[in-house]
Amino acid sequence: MLRHFPQINAAYDHRKRDYVIAAFTFACVAVCMLCEASASLEIQYALGFIALVCLVGFLRGENREVRMQVLVAVAFTTIGEYVASVCMGGYIYRFENVPAYVPFGHGMVYLTSIALARSGLFLRHARAIGTTVVLVGGAWSIWGISGYAEPGDSGGAVLFCAFLICLFKGRSPLVYLAAFFITTWLEILGTAAGAWKWADVDPVFGLSQGNPPSGVAVWYCLVDAVALSGGPLLSIGVKNVSEWYNSGVSFPRPVERVSALLGFRGHAREDFQAQILLTTQAISTSLKNPVLVVEPIDKT
Repeated sequence: MLRHFPQINAAYDHRKRDYVIAAFTFACVAVCMLCEASASLEIQYALGFIALVCLVGFLRGENREVRMQVLVAVAFTTIGEYVASVCMGGYIYRFENVPAYVPFGHGMVYLTSIALARSGLFLRHARAIGTTVVLVGGAWSIWGISGYAEPGDSGGAVLFCAFLICLFKGRSPLVYLAAFFITTWLEILGTAAGAWKWADVDPVFGLSQGNPPSGVAVWYCLVDAVALSGGPLLSIGVKNVSEWYNSGVSFPRPVERVSALLGFRGHAREDFQAQILLTTQAISTSLKNPVLVVEPIDKT
């Protein structure tokens, strides 16, 4: 059952970068939720821009594989947010939208899960951390179906059972363990601040669910599976496009047909480069021509 867990008593290095990413994300979640409690849409856009800058900054220090996985995760979770929240109403944000910080925030959460999963702390103490997650998450789920919790959390208990299956059978158990910590932190702070609220009844199966559900971390097991599968495909696609662009070869025949329908010629890349060159030369000539130079307004 633990074949994907790291070896016991093996030597694993601690990388400062992994802990910096984790600490930064945990701190940013707290600050963001404090701001979100009474934030306007403009503040949400500002938080989204900050999240984008932070994500790009951290990805610059990652290898190509991780970058592609995070990009796939951002795309997948963004689609999932609109389906689960806007379309299905499984949880509702304050403005009944998907806040601008959410897509790139998902990227930071997934990158944090990867960083913690490869850290010396998680690699050395994987089984102890796994035991803690199972006990804490299990107690949380049992509380949700005990009859004492209102309105109950049967859906969360089902999700946690799915999480346990992923944890013991999946290929990235440490990512799932890390996701449990960051998503639990995120969900508790977010719901407490009123940034979003989970529906009392799950819109798919009609089960009661807490605010937040106890097994919500299982969704990042799905995100990881999609990212691990889609990351290499995206990397191959980017590589092929880059090679085609640098080769000077015209579009492949299917693309040529589409280009013809859109009014483009087969050698669209060369035409595009020629247009850029002509535009650059025109701008350069105008700047060198004193007749075309616009004098500043004299306000004296």
